[in-house]
Amino acid sequence: MTNDILAKAKSEFGAALARLEEELKKIRTGRAHPSMLDGIVVTAYGAEMPLVAVGTVSAPEAQLLQITPFDAGNLQAIASAIRDDQSLGLNPADDGRVIRIQVPALTTERRQQIVKQLSDKSEECMVRMRSARHEALKEAKKAATDKQISQDDEHRLEKQVDEAIGEMKVKVDSCLAVKEKEIMTL
Repeated sequence: MTNDILAKAKSEFGAALARLEEELKKIRTGRAHPSMLDGIVVTAYGAEMPLVAVGTVSAPEAQLLQITPFDAGNLQAIASAIRDDQSLGLNPADDGRVIRIQVPALTTERRQQIVKQLSDKSEECMVRMRSARHEALKEAKKAATDKQISQDDEHRLEKQVDEAIGEMKVKVDSCLAVKEKEIMTL
């Protein structure tokens, strides 16, 4: 019983960390990276499709993204989907075959704003983890009340959950430190 509760909590901690890592990939660092366009949805063939389903995205240079559509007829749809995503602030240009996006360098002020966004994302992750911790401790308390586990097992489980969340906090902090260094590096 205690192993199930602990495994579930660790799984939820891991899911929160994975989500944070995905969110961090989307944050612009001043260098072009194909994952910057992961959230783009293109209307092609009468349906909404992810960008990777209608073309390949590459970063041939540090400040340039290039999208090669599988079908040249989708060129305008891809360009407008990227242009319409205001959070990216990118302006695609096409030459009839490929779309090129010049990724502007970040100002120091903008870098500091992005670092603040990082701390917000970190806090969201920690809130998810604390919520999972709370649920695990609630389940342990209920199991102890129902006499499914002993009081000692409940306290041991509480310690194990706290240790697990502590380990995840260290991982979250290291992810943030790496991303912050990446953003602040000119």
